[in-house]
Amino acid sequence: MSGERKPPETRDSYFHFRTMPTRWMDNDVYAHINNVNYYSFFDTLLNRYLIDEGGFNYLEDQTIGIAVETFCRFHRSFAYPEEIQGGLRIGHLGRSSVRYEIGLFAAGEDTARADGHFIHVFVDRPTNKPRAIPDDLRAALARIKVPG
Repeated sequence: MSGERKPPETRDSYFHFRTMPTRWMDNDVYAHINNVNYYSFFDTLLNRYLIDEGGFNYLEDQTIGIAVETFCRFHRSFAYPEEIQGGLRIGHLGRSSVRYEIGLFAAGEDTARADGHFIHVFVDRPTNKPRAIPDDLRAALARIKVPG
């Protein structure tokens, strides 16, 4: 590692946004959103995209996404009652895997307070064996994919 920290992501590099409320219980004893809750915001953002834009039925679909890698960089805290504006883009779209790249922003701010990624491998629900991403989901993911 070079020792130089990559700067925070900026709002203009994301293609889809959703506003999510913070909750009283998200704050910790230091009066800011606890670090573990940032992953919950990541998970909510990407799963709502799959449901709303890709038609994913998490209760019945036979192909589901399993998180195999997560990562978060913290730059500045949120605190209840702030709302979080989550930005989403797709950094990689494979046959059975996808890398969601996420930035969490405050209203009116262009620099992420936290950014990171989730990687899902899509699997057959009963067998847990890798399976191609369904066409409807793939189309929704392709709409917000980073060019290249």
